[in-house]
Amino acid sequence: MTDAWELVHAERAAVAADLEALTDEQWRTPSLCAGWNVHDVAAHLVDNALATPVGVVWAMARARGNFDRQNQQGMERQRGATPRETLSRLREVAPRRSGPPAPVDSRLVEEVLHGEDIRRPLGIWHDYSAEGVERALRYQARVSEGLGGARQRAERVTLHATDLDVTIGDGPQVRGSALNLLMAISGRDVALEDLEGPGVDLLR
Repeated sequence: MTDAWELVHAERAAVAADLEALTDEQWRTPSLCAGWNVHDVAAHLVDNALATPVGVVWAMARARGNFDRQNQQGMERQRGATPRETLSRLREVAPRRSGPPAPVDSRLVEEVLHGEDIRRPLGIWHDYSAEGVERALRYQARVSEGLGGARQRAERVTLHATDLDVTIGDGPQVRGSALNLLMAISGRDVALEDLEGPGVDLLR
């Protein structure tokens, strides 16, 4: 099994390379994260990379225990005055190996999901590591929504990846790529268009 941090670092480098090629207008494109554009998501990735167990506690205290407010404050704090400044910050923090008090696979979820939050609206295709996507999907499917996972959605269905040897659950089946399954259980409804099976409507 590959060191999870190696997979995380590879995804950070890949999204930075994709961001490098964007025009200023593309940086303003709405992402799949409601209310955030591409620039905002890039800044959120900077904030994620800087996370530490103690830092997360302080950030939650500043946000008065509101997870969404914490994310918004962190994004605003790390968003540069220009896209180039934010991209420079992302490259600077990319090699870091810190995170919140959670398994490192949670960082894979962040990098893969937010990579797609940026890429899909821009029509950018990326060849994700199969191992990275599988580990992110398995993590997300077993962790409670209250801890940032998607267990409550995933347990309604059986997730069957058509591109990997992954089947999770025992409900009505949902079939598709592991990446689209990950996105769908994580609330990215755009991915439902690429899934099939009797369980798809249960994920809407």
